[in-house]
Amino acid sequence: MNEQRATFAAGCFWGVEESFRDVPGVVATRVGYTGGRTEQPTYRQVCGDGTGHAEAVEVTFDADRISYEQLLALFWECHDPTQLNRQGPDIGSQYRSAIFVHTDEQRRLAEESRERLAMSGRYRRSIVTEIVPAGIFWEAEEYHQQYHRKHGGGCGF
Repeated sequence: MNEQRATFAAGCFWGVEESFRDVPGVVATRVGYTGGRTEQPTYRQVCGDGTGHAEAVEVTFDADRISYEQLLALFWECHDPTQLNRQGPDIGSQYRSAIFVHTDEQRRLAEESRERLAMSGRYRRSIVTEIVPAGIFWEAEEYHQQYHRKHGGGCGF
């Protein structure tokens, strides 16, 4: 197995995790916080919009079964990348659209993918998705893991 990681932020992490969870080639998902300055943040701190963290999903995948490009396509589909610091009714920088890249190759592919989407004419507004280096991923509290699987719901914006 060619195990790799991808990290995405696209609004509330509950629905984003569900978008990736059962995709063939995805080995595991976990929700958490990344991109900010507070160590070991709690959900309450992140929701206060003062930590700098985004709600994010870390996807562990088998690159021999699914490509990073295919994961990017799923990322673009499960949210509106033109909404700055929000998704639907969720407002704040913790809900920003971001791709946290783990390698130079992921950065290249993410930038190319964002550019293709921007040029496609699909959106009238500009894409605001950040592409930034992955940092420490702080796993969210257990009750957030696979939340929609446990309680119902789905990805929506």
